[in-house]
Amino acid sequence: MKRHEIRIKETVATIIADEKFIPVAEAEIRRQRSCLENYILENPRFRTALEPLSVPEDAPEIVRRMAQSTAKVGVGPMAAVAGAIAEFALKAMIERGATHAIVDNGGDIALMLTQAVVVGIFTGLAKIKGIGLKFQPRPGIIGVCTSSGTVGHSLSFGLADAAMVIAGDVCLADAAATALGNAVKDKNPDLIEGAMRRLMIDGVEGMVVVVDDIFGLCGNLPEIVKVQMDIEKICKG
Repeated sequence: MKRHEIRIKETVATIIADEKFIPVAEAEIRRQRSCLENYILENPRFRTALEPLSVPEDAPEIVRRMAQSTAKVGVGPMAAVAGAIAEFALKAMIERGATHAIVDNGGDIALMLTQAVVVGIFTGLAKIKGIGLKFQPRPGIIGVCTSSGTVGHSLSFGLADAAMVIAGDVCLADAAATALGNAVKDKNPDLIEGAMRRLMIDGVEGMVVVVDDIFGLCGNLPEIVKVQMDIEKICKG
């Protein structure tokens, strides 16, 4: 397995795969970004909308996927962009024969696993830290996406140090993580639990929320483990 970082404009993605598949992932990221950028040139509201937005049936597939997934959780279409690009890149590698590969697009991760992998949860200055989820191999793609109101530069209207969502649909995981992060506006455990339960829609498997010393869990989660976080390996897109 080779670890490789790809930087294309706003996209900063880390690919872990057999070396021969990395150019496949990079080409797909470029292709999907081009489709999305061209659509936004003609439909600039797609980039700025903070609420669900309808798109025509002949829109590019990535545009339709983003619009569909974000409509399910009530956020704007760009809330799913990182997860969408990660998923398309992973699927391109799978179509070329990859059986174990990971695409981490700024904390929004698409995985296809033949061996166990631990995904650390970076929580910044929160009191709860050094935790991760141990994912076992299973058929199909796993999406693990995280939003934060205190870490990174992604737009969030909440105060969660980490709002993580797991789903087989990476676009949905990204959209739901954004919605969950937006909804966590208080350290009140009851409010955090209510926000998680509202977003446990069809397709969402589980959630993790960290707000300083509050640790919220919901749904079907893999084993929670202690991790030694390597800051240098965190994808900072």
